[in-house]
Amino acid sequence: MLLGGSALAQNRVATVDTLKVFDNYWKTKQADAVLKDQAADVEKSDKEMVDGWKKAKEDYQKLLADANDQAVSAEERDKRKKAAETKLKDIKDTEDNITQFERQARTRLNEQKARMRKNILDEIKLAISSKAKAGGYALVIDAGAQTYVADPAGPYYTPVFLYNSNENDLTEEVIKQLNAGAPIGTPSPKEKKEEPKAGKK
Repeated sequence: MLLGGSALAQNRVATVDTLKVFDNYWKTKQADAVLKDQAADVEKSDKEMVDGWKKAKEDYQKLLADANDQAVSAEERDKRKKAAETKLKDIKDTEDNITQFERQARTRLNEQKARMRKNILDEIKLAISSKAKAGGYALVIDAGAQTYVADPAGPYYTPVFLYNSNENDLTEEVIKQLNAGAPIGTPSPKEKKEEPKAGKK
């Protein structure tokens, strides 16, 4: 009986909804805001480059029309033709620059997102490990885990664990521990603006 009780104590199991912890961690919201700002900067720069490319195309069409103007001398037409060819080269160079900029920006943002996500998940794992050790749990299961199902009618996800009593769920405790270090003024994940009631201003 003593051995059985000891074995049972050593095999205590807890659960944590990792996705819920991730979504409610203040650093996740901070990282999302940083990435959103950087994406906006990229979009602004990209728009400026595209606008410049559109303007260059308009200038090229005008130069091309001027190069075919029979009212001017052949020498002037040749001069305008060369100017149009130079502008066309600039347009192609700009197209290449835009393509390269968009590819590099996309790669950089994706890499930064992955890096931030990994760092946050590492912190979450440490917090879960700390709570598990303090509670004497030998195993912590991700209650929100899902598995991918490649169905011919269309792929979908299904929960890995179909039942959980939540008896030893550490989700809220882990969220509370992680958010204890949030900067002053950071709103709590549970804080929501009160919706105005109907009929009142």
